[in-house]
Amino acid sequence: MSEPRSKESSSDSPAGKRPTNGRSPAQTLDVPGVASIPLSEIEITYARSSGPGGQNVNKVSSKARLRWKLTSGRLAPEVVERFKELYPSWVTESGDVVIASQISRDALKNKIACLEKLRVAIKKAAYKPKERIPTKPTRGSVLRRLDAKKRLSNKKRERGRRDFD
Repeated sequence: MSEPRSKESSSDSPAGKRPTNGRSPAQTLDVPGVASIPLSEIEITYARSSGPGGQNVNKVSSKARLRWKLTSGRLAPEVVERFKELYPSWVTESGDVVIASQISRDALKNKIACLEKLRVAIKKAAYKPKERIPTKPTRGSVLRRLDAKKRLSNKKRERGRRDFD
């Protein structure tokens, strides 16, 4: 007879089926080099989803909605400002980030999708773009532009009215 496996070591356990992207299931949302947000600060609620799913959508709350206080002090002030500029529809007047996901019929997959959206958004907001240093056009490029303008002007002038006398 085979011995029953314990739930903790079973690969059939729900924790074994969760996609972790190579990471162990942690209690934080890590954005490498930027921040580490404890999941206790992130509020996730579920609601009935719209879209495909047949009668299931009328019975099961699978749409995930994430809410997190952007001004919690976890991010640098300049990252918070860039986040507000990049994602104005996600930030409420009170400074909360609200992200929803209903791409799947499974509530857990939608929760993971919300967390991933937040992680990617924070990473994008943390990237500081280089400031553009304006340069002057070279003398040769200015002369080529002016020469091209003269040629086009001559071509159009030749198309004008001619006197056949």
